Amino acid sequence: MISPIRDNTRNILVERIKSIEKEFNADCICIDGPIAEELVSLSKSCVEDLARDGKHERLCVLLTTNGGDVNTAERLVNIFRHHYSKVEFIVPDHAYSAGTLLCMSGDKIWMDYNSVLGPIDPQVVNKENKMYVPASGYVDKIRELLQKAQNNTISEAEFLILKDFDLAELSLYEQAIELTVVLLQEWLVKYKFKDWDTHNSNGKKVTKEEKEERAKKIAEELGNYNRWKTHGRPLSMEALASLKLQIDDYSDDIKKCNSISNFHSMATDYKQLSKVEGFIFTRRM
Repeated sequence: MISPIRDNTRNILVERIKSIEKEFNADCICIDGPIAEELVSLSKSCVEDLARDGKHERLCVLLTTNGGDVNTAERLVNIFRHHYSKVEFIVPDHAYSAGTLLCMSGDKIWMDYNSVLGPIDPQVVNKENKMYVPASGYVDKIRELLQKAQNNTISEAEFLILKDFDLAELSLYEQAIELTVVLLQEWLVKYKFKDWDTHNSNGKKVTKEEKEERAKKIAEELGNYNRWKTHGRPLSMEALASLKLQIDDYSDDIKKCNSISNFHSMATDYKQLSKVEGFIFTRRM
């Protein structure tokens, strides 16, 4: 459950998130927890409240998440972009799966040497126990079993698994994977690559087709389950650079480091002590 902060910690966190806003010259919202449907209405209220202040044209999203729902990520982007012309993401620790996808909608992604993103393997709620599960792992396994069945090498146990699997559920997983790739490509071209005008190597003008091709390759690699092996594989700035994805590194900026670290460490302590699944926070809360 997403929980508002109601105790004495709030006043200290307000001052610390204001420090981040000063360093980035932006309004700031902290989202820590699963990207779930309930986050939409909370984020809408928080962002509208911030925007009414009229302090900044830019929004920084301080994001920590293990992932969640792709459709929720899309709705969050719509909220952010309705109120702010520039949206940037700060990852103090990790933003996996749908969190990584969400970061791809930013004009910038800020990380330090220890921050990580992850593969864009979407999570979907399965019908059996209503838990979030990584879609690509299920789809790849079913495809593997289908191939074994065609080759007459499938075991009896594997056949029973294949026989009992809901094909409608499989279709849902495949659709989630496809939507994730489509959104990532669209957002990279529209936002992250918006100011990518010339090639660093030769100074030539970057065409729209080149932006689309770069976005397609990044989407393919981040969605390559066989390359990363696990849903929660941590991808550092170095790994992301190998995909030609530009990350803004704040590791050597002492003021930015301190402001982010001071807020994040206290917010993490609050979350653990309060035993909440997640929370959302702004200077206005």
